[in-house]
Amino acid sequence: MSLSPRTTVFVVLCFLFVLAPYFTRATTDELQARCESHSFNNGKHFRSCVDLPVLDSFLHFSYVRETGVLEVAYRHINVESSSWIAWGINPTSKGMSGYSPTLQEGPLSFRVLQLSGEYLNGEMTIFATIVLPSNITVVNHLWQDGPLKEGDRLGMHAMSGDHLKSTATLDLLSGQVTTSKAANDNMLLVKNIHGLVNAVCWGIFMPIGVIAARYMRTYKGLDPMWFYIHIIFQTTGYFGGLLGGLGTAIYMAKHTGMRTTPHTVIGIFLFALGFLQILAFKARPDKEHKYRKYWNWYHHITGYVVIVLSVYNIYKGLAILQPGSSWKIAYTTIIGVIGMFATVMEVLQFKSRWGGLCCKESENLEADQTVSTNV
Repeated sequence: MSLSPRTTVFVVLCFLFVLAPYFTRATTDELQARCESHSFNNGKHFRSCVDLPVLDSFLHFSYVRETGVLEVAYRHINVESSSWIAWGINPTSKGMSGYSPTLQEGPLSFRVLQLSGEYLNGEMTIFATIVLPSNITVVNHLWQDGPLKEGDRLGMHAMSGDHLKSTATLDLLSGQVTTSKAANDNMLLVKNIHGLVNAVCWGIFMPIGVIAARYMRTYKGLDPMWFYIHIIFQTTGYFGGLLGGLGTAIYMAKHTGMRTTPHTVIGIFLFALGFLQILAFKARPDKEHKYRKYWNWYHHITGYVVIVLSVYNIYKGLAILQPGSSWKIAYTTIIGVIGMFATVMEVLQFKSRWGGLCCKESENLEADQTVSTNV
């Protein structure tokens, strides 16, 4: 007896529907087995185990509510020896505001009775015994990994994907883990806004304002239009970056901790230079004033420094944020077009200035030769 194609498809779907729960249960049991059936080399045993949602991590723990003693073993599998791992806990408040890890030892808000670690067969484990404040049954924790640099210095962990999702709330009594996906998504949105606003304001508007002042002023018909265009782009770039860029930076510092990185230092320095440019504009001497040429030197040099540092810092920010490659391609294309336009204008102005001078010198030389011949 042969089955029609429609009947065959129906039978296959029913077969898959019946077996799907078994496949799902097998996968779940396998993950649970990776957690609960794990044996530690030091013979330690823990009452509970949680399969953390990201970064191939597991948390084994035993908690005694009466004494507040919490024993934990944080495991991170598939880790290279040239990497670091970290596990942090905040027992008193929600989130990890102000979190900024260093290698320097110091006092914590809770007692740490034991602390050790091991690396074996691509798996790193942190063992710790801590004493939590009384009546604490829910804690906020995070886990992370990153590269080791020369001299065993901690390299920056990735700022995208699962590395921005490795925070959760742990119920020590039930063992339930609740991830803070909304908070992570919100912080990622803030970081994207920070990068976009600064790229547009400092990396596009500022160079366009400089180009307007340098090249449009050479054409008499564009005076004073070039001046207004210059002011509009420069002020929009500065105050747009101040409101959007600095505002988002303060928000990130408040919720994730202020890190003194080259990107941060350069950003603060740029805002300071921009403010000095505004003050210098207010103190600008008249064109006939004897100090006007010195003011021009200061204003131009500071402007060029701002442009160079702005472009450099934008690429530093992209390296930290690690968005899609389209971000870097788009900005590189835009700044490349601006750079090509500036190069063409430099060549044209060079020919206009020095070419005309050479022509005048040639005409004067020919005139002298003609006079000499006539004489």
